[in-house]
Amino acid sequence: MAITHNQLAFERLGHASVRIEAGDGTVVYIDPWSDVLQDDPTAADIVFVTHDDFDHYDPEAIAAVSTAETTVAVYEAVDSTTLEGDVVDLPQDGAVTVSGIDVRTVPAYNDPDGAHVDDDGNPFHAEGEVIGLLLTMGGTSVYFPSDTDFLPHHESVSADVFIPPIGGHYTMDRHEAAAFARAVEPELVLPVHYDTFDPIETDAEAFKTELEADGIAVELF
Repeated sequence: MAITHNQLAFERLGHASVRIEAGDGTVVYIDPWSDVLQDDPTAADIVFVTHDDFDHYDPEAIAAVSTAETTVAVYEAVDSTTLEGDVVDLPQDGAVTVSGIDVRTVPAYNDPDGAHVDDDGNPFHAEGEVIGLLLTMGGTSVYFPSDTDFLPHHESVSADVFIPPIGGHYTMDRHEAAAFARAVEPELVLPVHYDTFDPIETDAEAFKTELEADGIAVELF
């Protein structure tokens, strides 16, 4: 099911894979994953990759949605040498333009002193391993923070559409994501990264209810 907002159509393909189509027909994929792609996916104009976890960086999925004209933009810390064609490197923290789309990259990670750490006390996503993406498409800003906690530097980010993970365990949970959303002050929240595996099962309806009580629109797409 696609959700339309300000002439952008958003589709959660599954897990944290998102497809966005602009009013001019530009198609963007963020972190496509083979397990959730349709058999005949729409060709991408741009593919973005935020980090190298298997459910976010999947060369087969990138190939499945790409043509010779597709631009692939990958966080520079990811080993993208197996990908065919030229790859645009995305910085950990900076601003670039990718095929006409303005992109701000935002550091994303788990707080090493927080709850989202493994049995050895190491964060599932250490600082420097993941980026979030703040895209401007057709005058609408879209923030995909990727696998992260809600961190102090995030409080300065604002966007029209916010696409946070809410499943917990490996990322922020729904309560942290709700606090993050209040800081971003979006017009629309589209949660991802939940209910795919047992550790990230959550109550998405409760997340929606909590934010809508604050006047923030949420769609479970």
